[in-house]
Amino acid sequence: MQAHRAATCTAFAGDRLLASGPCAEVALALKRAQEAGVGHLLAFDDGSGRTIEFDLRGSEAEILARLQPQPPAPRGPGRPRLGVTAREVTLLPRHWDWLTAQPGGASAVLRRLVEHAIREGGAAQRARESAEAVDRFMLAMTGDLPGHEEASRAFWRGERLRFGQLIERWPADVREHLGRLAAIAWDEAGTAKPGRGAAV
Repeated sequence: MQAHRAATCTAFAGDRLLASGPCAEVALALKRAQEAGVGHLLAFDDGSGRTIEFDLRGSEAEILARLQPQPPAPRGPGRPRLGVTAREVTLLPRHWDWLTAQPGGASAVLRRLVEHAIREGGAAQRARESAEAVDRFMLAMTGDLPGHEEASRAFWRGERLRFGQLIERWPADVREHLGRLAAIAWDEAGTAKPGRGAAV
């Protein structure tokens, strides 16, 4: 397993909350639960809602060592101060013609365009990612629970009261974590510009 970049994650043993917080702490909680014979363990990246597969082999120190970020590989020729990475970009001829005619050349223009898109689209992207995190968590943890489909529709429509009513009978730990994720997604959607990412 590769080292995780998630800021925080949450683990469940069945429908009971096992641990939530920095991924290193959650990984150790999973290790201890595994050694105690606890089954049905699942961990989620809080930011994306994706499941995380921790490598729990070895001692706790070994687990923590694997979770540490790896130092960057030595760079070859190029512009190390900028951390430039060369990759292929495929464009139509008219796109290349326009780029090469711009001040600073194609690379400089592309960097400026990407930076602008990051600044302007940040809120919408965060809203979309937060909503997708809810969707993934629900699919993994509540897909078989009564009212799942209705609750999912209520979430995407932004019907907070209806959503709360539909999940009221779900296991408490799952319901509370889902409620936190949904609140974050709705708050992010409220600050995003209209568009697909702000649908909730």
